[in-house]
Amino acid sequence: MTVRQKILKLVYPLIIRTNKRTKMNTAVLKNAGKINPNQSIYDIPFMLNNGSITNLSAYKGKKIMLVNTASNCGYTHQYEGLEKLCEAHKNDLVLIAFPSNNFKQQEKGNDEEIAKFCQTNYGITFPLAKKSVVIKEGSQNKIFKWLTHDEENGWLNQQPTWNFCKYLINETGMLTHFFEAGIEPMGEEIATALKS
Repeated sequence: MTVRQKILKLVYPLIIRTNKRTKMNTAVLKNAGKINPNQSIYDIPFMLNNGSITNLSAYKGKKIMLVNTASNCGYTHQYEGLEKLCEAHKNDLVLIAFPSNNFKQQEKGNDEEIAKFCQTNYGITFPLAKKSVVIKEGSQNKIFKWLTHDEENGWLNQQPTWNFCKYLINETGMLTHFFEAGIEPMGEEIATALKS
């Protein structure tokens, strides 16, 4: 862990308290109308950190949380909470991190460096996708294209506003929630969504 990363880890509680007080980065968007997607997310191919190509079809019947991540962000300490969330819901939730360098150059590492950082510092066991673009631009990761375009997912046009935004998909492949970065993985908002 670099000096910067250690400092960011130390100030993380202050960042979260400030977010709650100012309501910054704490939006939760919900698919209140229970709108089904126009296109299935299960068959969209994407590349894992190790170079293998996969899709989400193996996870039908489980909830899936997709998170855009970065190693040098004020929210990086959320890796710890994400791992705890996975452990707490290991039988009914799959979590996949999508590292990206879309916000202030906070993920400069290559895929090998990212994996090593996550394992060494946070002991993550959930899959990492290959570093990619998560915001709306030409080279956007296909999974994030689905997540951020209502013509595909049925209702949501919200791209990540920062690192560690979370998208929740239910057991049938419906996008149910979007959580901004300031919503903690083990927070009540996500706990409530996982019960629905």
